[in-house]
Amino acid sequence: MMRTTRKIAVTIAAAALLGATGGTSAQARSVAAAGTAPSACRPANHLAKIAGASSSAGHRHYRVTLTAPRGYDPCRLAGSPTDVRFSDHGAESGITAGRYGSQRTAVTFGPGHPVHFDIQVPSNDRGAPADEASFTLRAPDGEIPGTSVADGKLRVAAGTLVGPVRSGA
Repeated sequence: MMRTTRKIAVTIAAAALLGATGGTSAQARSVAAAGTAPSACRPANHLAKIAGASSSAGHRHYRVTLTAPRGYDPCRLAGSPTDVRFSDHGAESGITAGRYGSQRTAVTFGPGHPVHFDIQVPSNDRGAPADEASFTLRAPDGEIPGTSVADGKLRVAAGTLVGPVRSGA
């Protein structure tokens, strides 16, 4: 029994060492902390809020702002979030969003460096109410594992698009 326990402990230690010495994927490297703190890009490590923004011809706009509290390391984001879904009081709207704009520009995100992206909704339709958007953030080299969630009132409709992440609140 003792020998089996020791073999398991050695196997776990070897796996941890492999992960710490470069056995990580490109996506994991993009959110790996530069210092010793966890990455702000991980969904559990940031806050996201939805607010109304200025309308344009034929569209309603909403701004999703991401902020990271102190204690997290900055990271890089690029392009529009993917797998964007909307819900109202927990019920999915059935509307998913496409994306627009340059998908290559990278921005720094972390404490003191908020970022935002635009949700563009055609205004030719009343739309469906929503109070939450869920999405997957992207790094310059791939998607960041996990689903982020933003809270706030909005209306969505078929043809909704999401713009790329940009610096600032």
